[in-house]
Amino acid sequence: MTAIRERTVLFADLRGSTGLYESLGNAEASGLVTQTVSQISEAVLESGGQLIKTLGDGLMAAFEAPRDGVRAAQRMQEMLERTVQRARRLNNPAMLALRLQVALARGEVVELNGDCFGDAVNVAARLIDHAGDGEILITAEVLAGLHHASKGRFRSLDRISVRGRIEPVHVYRMDAAPLPGADAAATQFGEPMRSSEPDGMRLVWGDLDRVFDILSMPVVLGRSVQATYCITDARVSRSHARIDWQGSSFELTDLSYNGTYVRFGDSGEILSLKRGSCTLHGHGVIGLGGLPDDAQSPVVRFEVLHFADTEPQAFGHSRRR
Repeated sequence: MTAIRERTVLFADLRGSTGLYESLGNAEASGLVTQTVSQISEAVLESGGQLIKTLGDGLMAAFEAPRDGVRAAQRMQEMLERTVQRARRLNNPAMLALRLQVALARGEVVELNGDCFGDAVNVAARLIDHAGDGEILITAEVLAGLHHASKGRFRSLDRISVRGRIEPVHVYRMDAAPLPGADAAATQFGEPMRSSEPDGMRLVWGDLDRVFDILSMPVVLGRSVQATYCITDARVSRSHARIDWQGSSFELTDLSYNGTYVRFGDSGEILSLKRGSCTLHGHGVIGLGGLPDDAQSPVVRFEVLHFADTEPQAFGHSRRR
């Protein structure tokens, strides 16, 4: 039977399982991954949700209310953390690398034969690519359905371009703990705690470590000596990619023939830009002309800077302006 309903859709993805297969072999590792995914899926039922399907290293679920989906996401992270702590006590190093990324979106979905289809499903599935280790990302539609006090735990990442969607999506990240000042007075009107606008962008390639403020935009990454950030590598086009300031966020646009690739955090999925764009947030790496995992590719580390309240990532290089 087909039904159209408003749902909060959750995707969870278990990362770090590659090491299990390398150290334990396919059979044992597959069993452990399946067991771990089964354990965290219990959070769906505990929170009143519907487990739609498991997806190898992850799962998809749907919830009536946004707060139930967020509660399930938090519970999953807690469950995995207990699993990792237990592995640490049992001296099982292969399990220590396991991390969970969760993304939630809300909207009308078509329910058919126990599965769900629709824009919210696509957005949640693609948003996983932007999540870092242990992160929970939600859309503005999910945020709007939360209690006032819960909203204070989310920080805006502004609008992010996701694959397969023309319009960017306003994304929020859950902080591990309530933000300073996120008391009743700050949240009584339901306004989310937003991070201040970014102040600059740090780029590191080899010994070339530079910080660009908003007034320095746009920054062109390329092989040409006229490029703002010159990378002397044959895989890099003369004008390979450009970083623009879009009023409240930094946007990376691919200008090349060989492509530009972005990975957010330390182990997120790789986002491929083919003459496309994406919003840069947090920190990660940019592969120019090749995947960031390719040792031969020129890889630029990036960090979005908030000078007022954050410390820069330790990339291992001195900073030069």
